[in-house]
Amino acid sequence: MAAYIIRRVFAAVILLLVVSAVTFAIFFLVPRLGGQTTTQLATQYVGKDANPASILAVKKNLGFDLPLYEQYWHFLKALFVGADYKFGPDATHCNAPCFGYSFKSHVEVWPQLKDRIPVTFSMAIGAAVIWLISGVAIGVVSALKRGTIFDRLSMTVALTGVSLPIFFTGILALSVFTVTWPVWSNGVNYVPFTQNPADWAWNLLLPWCSLAFLYSALYARLTRAGMLETMNEDYIRTARAKGLRERNVVGKHALRAALTPIVTIFGMDFGLLLGGAVITENVFSFKGIGAYAIAGVQDNDLPIVLGVTLVAAFFIVVSNLLVDLVYAAIDPRVRFS
Repeated sequence: MAAYIIRRVFAAVILLLVVSAVTFAIFFLVPRLGGQTTTQLATQYVGKDANPASILAVKKNLGFDLPLYEQYWHFLKALFVGADYKFGPDATHCNAPCFGYSFKSHVEVWPQLKDRIPVTFSMAIGAAVIWLISGVAIGVVSALKRGTIFDRLSMTVALTGVSLPIFFTGILALSVFTVTWPVWSNGVNYVPFTQNPADWAWNLLLPWCSLAFLYSALYARLTRAGMLETMNEDYIRTARAKGLRERNVVGKHALRAALTPIVTIFGMDFGLLLGGAVITENVFSFKGIGAYAIAGVQDNDLPIVLGVTLVAAFFIVVSNLLVDLVYAAIDPRVRFS
């Protein structure tokens, strides 16, 4: 097990380096291949109201005239030790981890992200718990009661949940529960957990359910399909022939085998949500990572987009690393693969 963990951690570190290199290439190499000059590239990092002095400062600060390998080294170095940016006689230090510096608003990207990560994490963790428990439970019951009214009804609801986009269900939930039936009469507003845990959960309940409705429907269908396939395996019939109780057969044998693909897809979905639930945050006007990325795109502030991309990639890689470790606990055979 220790050797497996070391291999997966090493692979995750290598993957993070590859992701950083690809991200760097997208923002710094691809525009040059498309014909952009260093001046035009620097203009995008300054903003629409750029002047020659600010463009020259950005070119110098980001080293656009340096070789690409040296630029990438400074890019990586800034993530671990920070970077210094000079604007005439003034100098600004971007503290590590330096995920970028907005030359348009003259603020570091990481402190802004750090303030918004709890919002996105709060939304993601609550929705993930709801959709995982409800989706797996509905899928198991539907598989065990195949062909019954519950099975057909639950799969119809699941198909509806998969088909409806989050911006539709989110807006519909807001209009119903804040206007028609004003359960949330004062609207839905994010309250930090440290300030008031009860208000934190109450204000996030509607976004949680709206977001979980989409994912739980998908997980219910996947769990049902996995359970139907597993229940016909020979070892399930052998377990029943031994006289094991049905609860043990379903819980310890069938469900454990059916959960392996669910765990894999859960890591991807949860990592993507941590990277920024863009649509959900905008529907409920939450200032999370996704809303910050949209603001950066609208303001043509590329350092913000670059920083969000790196943070999102980090969350996805880490989530998949955790999934690999959980996968090994569920199915010991993967430890030797």
